[in-house]
This record gives sequence, structure tokens and C-alpha cells, in this order.
Amino acid sequence: MRLAIFGGTFDPVHNAHLEVARQAADRFHLDRILFVPAFHPPHKSGVTHAAYEHRIRMLELACDGDSRFQVSRLEENTPRSYSIDTIEKVKKELQAADELFFIIGADAFAEIHTWRRAHDVMRNVTFIVVSRRGHSYEIPGEARVERLETVDLPYSSSEIRSELALGRRPRDISLRVFQYIYDNGLYRESRS
Repeated sequence: MRLAIFGGTFDPVHNAHLEVARQAADRFHLDRILFVPAFHPPHKSGVTHAAYEHRIRMLELACDGDSRFQVSRLEENTPRSYSIDTIEKVKKELQAADELFFIIGADAFAEIHTWRRAHDVMRNVTFIVVSRRGHSYEIPGEARVERLETVDLPYSSSEIRSELALGRRPRDISLRVFQYIYDNGLYRESRS
């Protein structure tokens, strides 16, 4: 099996996340993409705007319809969501012949050397690095990297949250996810 971990805050999940996952699955022949929302993201000061349960539910709604996509609670109730911990949990379930990938934006990959146990992370996965305009990166010698350069990510989650705070539906949010956000009063106070 060819499995990819796609971690992030998904706060909220938007269409660019799904497009990245679809293109990665198609291009690299991935059997499954495991969406792993961070419980407490270490590189974002642990700040999320929507509670973990809401982010899980939005992912479930967004991923419904693509059998390759699976939402995971691997990081639930962890004091900090470190990628190496998630990778090691996933690897315990894999067979020797399985391949593990890690989908990551170029901006985050540029900081890979700052990650907890970065060398272990690099040793255990093949990165699928998603290019973002204005972000360059160097590839450490020990990292295995595939580039995904065909995806345009015009929106950031903070821009989407700003639109939601104004009561607008951003075009990069599916109707089902927007309806969930609206029904649960999410992001109304967010201005970041």
C-alpha cells in the first residue's frame, strides 16, 4: 500500500486541501490519504480557531465521496501534535512493503530542520512537497522528496476565516462545510 499522511490544522478545511490530496493521490498512485488534524499544533503556538471535534467533522464532510480519503484521530488528546509521533503510530500499522508519504507545503518544508526529531521524520517518509508562490526551500541531503507543483493555492485559511467572520461563504469552501460552519456558529469572532 502507498499511504500518505496529510497533517495540518484544517481550520477550516477548504477546497485547495482537497485538490492537493487528489492531485497527490493521482500523480503518486497513492492508495490512501490519511487526513490528520493537529490537536495542538506546535508550530502555530497551539492556536486553533475551531475546536478539534468541529475540525474533524468538517474534514469528514469534505472527504466524503473520495474512497482514498480517510480522516484520522491519531493526534486526539496529545499535548503537542508532533509529526514524528504520528508517523511512528502509522508505521506500526503498515506492512514491510508499504510506502509512507507525507504531504507538506513548501513553506512548512522549508522549516523541516526545526521539527522535533527532524532526522527521524526524514528517514521514515517520502515528502510530497506542494509548491506555494513565494516560498522556496532547500532539500536536506537525507530527505526523499517528490514535488507537486501543479496545484495553485490562492487562498489561505486566515483569509477564509476573515470571510467567514463577515458572514460570507468563501468560494473555496464546499457548501456542506459552509453549512456546518454556519449551523455551529464557527469563526464568527475570528478576525485573523
